Amino acid sequence: MWPDDRLTSLLGIDHPIIQAPMAGGSSTPELAAAVGNAGGMGSIAAAMLDEEGLRSEAARARRATNGPLNINFFVHSPPGEDSAKAGVAVKLLAPYYDELGLGDVPEARATNFPFDEAMAEVVLALGPKLVSFHFGLPEKALVARLRDAGILVLSSATTVREAQILEQGGVDIIVAQGIEAGGHRGTFASSFEAAQVGTMALVPQVVDAVSAPVVAAGGIGDGRGIAAAFALGAAGVQLGTVFLNCAEAGIAPVYRAALLEARDEDTRVTDAFSGRPARGLANRYIEEMAPHKGSLPEFPLMNTLTGPLRKESAARGSGDFVSLWSGQAVGLNRETDARTLMETLVAQAQRLLAPR
Repeated sequence: MWPDDRLTSLLGIDHPIIQAPMAGGSSTPELAAAVGNAGGMGSIAAAMLDEEGLRSEAARARRATNGPLNINFFVHSPPGEDSAKAGVAVKLLAPYYDELGLGDVPEARATNFPFDEAMAEVVLALGPKLVSFHFGLPEKALVARLRDAGILVLSSATTVREAQILEQGGVDIIVAQGIEAGGHRGTFASSFEAAQVGTMALVPQVVDAVSAPVVAAGGIGDGRGIAAAFALGAAGVQLGTVFLNCAEAGIAPVYRAALLEARDEDTRVTDAFSGRPARGLANRYIEEMAPHKGSLPEFPLMNTLTGPLRKESAARGSGDFVSLWSGQAVGLNRETDARTLMETLVAQAQRLLAPR
């Protein structure tokens, strides 16, 4: 049915499509379940959840599907204190807080943490088919515990060197994330500037450099992109932006509308929302903060500072201060539901991949 069955065989799914885990409520348990029920791999974004939050989201997904699930975590390094950068951020954000009537800018502190022993215990109890990581891998002992329990491990690479590091670290599957992808860049062994490799260039080079199955991500929004990924040597794809206009996605109405109106030229990479480079639709906040790139607190400290702005802006129906994460293929988005989207993607791709 598919030119390369390594991913489908490993994950026990019908179609080599992973729904990207999009933290912050965008990818809901209901979306993960719907994708799984349609033959793909649904994902729970646990990067901003505590242990109880993860248990709750996993239970919601399990009530709706018996299919395999992916649980995703960040593995960023804890940020160091930098009072100078914190002071710059407070000064820059204070006028926005005043404009929205939010009072004082909160203290710059971490509110979500990298994958650790406590979260590993929760994951082992839940027993998902797949655990995925962004920004590298956790310590070797934690990876070994997951694999010893029969859980497959995936992580994202934005360069060939990162892919090789991941394979040496014991991953079963590697996502090759091109610069076109929406949301946070997975870069962990290079600078952002050096890791701006496009999907078309990155995937075949990663395929040649590692033995693990490679999943293409970035700028793929329909069956044509899926077929192209197989032509480049990938064993499957990971799609994020195209799922955001599904009925099951958990995004605000202003975000949904912005995605449907956007085109390829409308995205920017910014560190102003979280402290790490991430691609989203240009808005007032991104444009006005652009001159201050590199002068803001590290990830995830900026999440604390911008969180109230994002929430209030969305509640007012304004996209000015919302992190409208999006990839460059956003012009392919349509309002739909997850099952219909999966059926469309599969049919389009298989028509192009069929022997002629």
